[in-house]
Amino acid sequence: MPKMPLQVAAVASLALAACATPGAATSQPTEIQESKPMQGARYTYPDPPVVTSGELVSEGDPAISAKMNYKPVEWPLRFEKHSFSARCYDTRECEVVYDNLRHGDARPSPPASTYGTDYLEGWMGGHGGIRNFPPAAKVSWVSKDGTSLEAEIDIGDIFKDELIRHFVPKEEVADLPDGRNQSPPSILLEVNDRVIRVYMRASVPTKHLQKPGNQHSISRRDLVLVKTYSY
Repeated sequence: MPKMPLQVAAVASLALAACATPGAATSQPTEIQESKPMQGARYTYPDPPVVTSGELVSEGDPAISAKMNYKPVEWPLRFEKHSFSARCYDTRECEVVYDNLRHGDARPSPPASTYGTDYLEGWMGGHGGIRNFPPAAKVSWVSKDGTSLEAEIDIGDIFKDELIRHFVPKEEVADLPDGRNQSPPSILLEVNDRVIRVYMRASVPTKHLQKPGNQHSISRRDLVLVKTYSY
């Protein structure tokens, strides 16, 4: 099992918690319909699958391990802080305000297809250290057909259980110092024409190498779709 300080990472609730759940939002025009969970869609299942057998992650220096007091994780782990980022695609203009920080652009944004199927690859929260939870994110944008829209996405309500969403089974999560999560997850908000999606990405340390032969593949950073709204 991993025993190095750099491997301290967020761990989470069961993967099933990553599916969309009921919530609230406001929009202009006033009628809103939350879409159903994207059955079989990417970011609703681990891709590639979580590796739970094979080559174990190196334990590292025993002296360091003893000082860090590695223990099995408390389950489920919760988060007290998070980072946040927002992206806009296929809009004429777009603005997201969360924790008093503005995201987006007054200029037209290209469609996600411009960046390929992996357009969300590597996306992490850029605004960190946010204590749970500020007021709802305020989103105002113009869709590609010229409709002006507004919404309030209550991040605190979506994640009121403070559980980190991920796909790693409890048995595969590596030990952590004092068995506690000290790494906040990223909460990510995508505005895409008339759709808003909320994701979570957390670094989850694993007992087995996630890429056989790659000694650096000691964790998962899956992007998990948590909620989808259609306007």
